[in-house]
Amino acid sequence: MKYILMMNGTKAGVDSYRAWSKQDVEAHFAYLKRLNCELAESGELVANEPLGAPEQAKLVQAGANGALMTDGVFPESKEFLLGYWIVDVDSAERAYQIAAQLSGGPGPGGMQLSMPIEVRQILSPRTSEPA
Repeated sequence: MKYILMMNGTKAGVDSYRAWSKQDVEAHFAYLKRLNCELAESGELVANEPLGAPEQAKLVQAGANGALMTDGVFPESKEFLLGYWIVDVDSAERAYQIAAQLSGGPGPGGMQLSMPIEVRQILSPRTSEPA
């Protein structure tokens, strides 16, 4: 079964992250890189790509006279997508285990984070199954 694991955050959270020391940022990304490598080696990682900064986001909606587009982080939004992982695993429980690992990466001073990770099943056949 495929699942998408979505890391969401707030503008305050992103601003807080930007204040981390270089050492803390490097430790966090090293942790994520190790986890991504483990998932790739086990064959569970389908996709993981970095996203642009939230202020680079555009919100596009259809309008009567064409597309309407707004810039950046929206003050009315409580959360926005920071990153995602698509995994192909044998059970929902395994997807939850991976989400917990993503959630608990190191933060400032090596303290364990508790980032919310939304887990949703992708309604398509497994990678190894015919379409």
